[in-house]
Amino acid sequence: MRGRSKEQVNSLRRARDSQTFSLGRYEGAVEKRLARLEAEQFGHRLWDKDPSLWKQDLPNQEMIRNALGWLHVAEKMEGNVRQLRDFAAEVRAAGYRQVVHMGMGGSSLAPWVFQKTLAKTGDGLPLCVLDTTDPAAILKIEREVSPAETLFIVASKSGRTAEGIAFGDYFYAKVKTLKDARAGENFVAITDPGTPLERRSQEQGFRRTFLNFNDIGGRYSALSYFGLVPAILMGIDISELLIRALRMEHACASFVPVRENPGVVLGTIMGELARRGRNKVTFLMPQSTAALGWWLEQLIAESTGKEGKGILPVAGEPLGPLSVYDKDRLFVHIRPRDEADEPLDRFVQELQKTGEPLITILMEDRFDLGQEFFRWELATATAGAILGINPFDQPNVQESKDNTNRLLTHIRETGKLHLPPPALEEGPLRFYAMKAAPSAQQCLKAFFSQARPGDYISLQAYVPETPAMTESLQAIRQRLRDTRGLATTLGYGPRFLHSTGQFHKGGPNTGLFLQLTADDFEDAPIPGTPYTFGIFRQAQAQGDLEALRKHRRRVLRIHLGSNALGGLEALSQVLKEALKERE
Repeated sequence: MRGRSKEQVNSLRRARDSQTFSLGRYEGAVEKRLARLEAEQFGHRLWDKDPSLWKQDLPNQEMIRNALGWLHVAEKMEGNVRQLRDFAAEVRAAGYRQVVHMGMGGSSLAPWVFQKTLAKTGDGLPLCVLDTTDPAAILKIEREVSPAETLFIVASKSGRTAEGIAFGDYFYAKVKTLKDARAGENFVAITDPGTPLERRSQEQGFRRTFLNFNDIGGRYSALSYFGLVPAILMGIDISELLIRALRMEHACASFVPVRENPGVVLGTIMGELARRGRNKVTFLMPQSTAALGWWLEQLIAESTGKEGKGILPVAGEPLGPLSVYDKDRLFVHIRPRDEADEPLDRFVQELQKTGEPLITILMEDRFDLGQEFFRWELATATAGAILGINPFDQPNVQESKDNTNRLLTHIRETGKLHLPPPALEEGPLRFYAMKAAPSAQQCLKAFFSQARPGDYISLQAYVPETPAMTESLQAIRQRLRDTRGLATTLGYGPRFLHSTGQFHKGGPNTGLFLQLTADDFEDAPIPGTPYTFGIFRQAQAQGDLEALRKHRRRVLRIHLGSNALGGLEALSQVLKEALKERE
């Protein structure tokens, strides 16, 4: 950093020993922004919960005031550790052998990260997370667990999340056939006070209802009951997770100068670089901690993607040569200090040589998840202030839900789901394009010809989530990235509707959306409704397609037929020909 004192350079680079960064030509802009935040007393005002950091109008300010409880949640949860330990002991003593956590978005992502990253310990119980309406996934869980010996957690902040309620109804009916009036003792609710889920838990005699803090949004709730109840049931040392979070909280305290505040510095880099076109935060993580990237995806996308602005998180994208990455990336390398990954480490070394903007965070071990949750929550809030948006609402998420509800109401009234006819059929593939094309290859060429510099490609997969399916989708994703030179994202539906779905419709109009659907080879009924989980998922896909088109997004739906994997292979071949001229 030319023209700066050694003390300035060190303070800017050293947010904390575990966080370092090289910003190249963006160093000056970040330094100026940090100076401005210091002058505006950003740290003090943040901890004072001053909503004017983000918005000036009264409705937004009122909402923001009631959305900052995450700042102190680690301290509050410390006081509940004994209660949670006693609850876990009670569950084990009652003879339960596994736990199924059911929710969507922020209600399920932290448990999913724990399940993927921290193995159950001692007498902890195996944890399974259900966050999809894919009937194959639901039936797989039903076949693999013993319902009478399973504790089911229904998690929803609003207590109205349609998917979570449907999951609860389905498994409650299964347990009721075995235990009749005692079925409720196999269920736990996590929700806010006064919600329909709280009332339902009382009516059905749930074993326990954990009422969360109503001043914490779903995606900021990892360190609350939503994350820690399933964690303690796995046997995870939640005290250690909270200690790590509190260390980061203290490192980001109001009295800490802005340049030494890890969360504020990180958020400043994200926000300032996004304003200069580097708005695609690309996460580089070893497989052992890769699940954290999907939690970060929701946090950043749903928080910042609104008012035509936003930071696109890119998680799980395969590595490629540096030549395929456009100049719209901010790279973030996160890994445990003692877990090397040679291909990833070589890639990071190449990045360092080229001067591409790069942030590196070294975790002491996997329990540093606690500190990363807090670091990134504060960073995202900071980036939101720099972008001038409210990072605590999600105004566009409801649109797809409303469309889905309208379609489901139509089913109740008519007994069927009405879908428009395809514009083109070729082999197992059906293309739902706005304009007809003579062939599948021409349809895809026309769709991708709309791409502009700075765009991204989003694969939205309403298909069974299997290793083979993910491998095939990742291969398509890599081909699109390498031939088009655009950032890519991959989300399974309907999970992504509760995360990146906000960015897709509320963020900048820079996405090309490839929605992939398929027939279900088996299905499961939803108790109390005239439709199945498969129909529910079809309605969710159609509802989101309508929402994307309403916002004039470039979107193409492709139905893969009765064999999803076979249809995906057919699509891969057509794509190969359609994109050949760019290779």
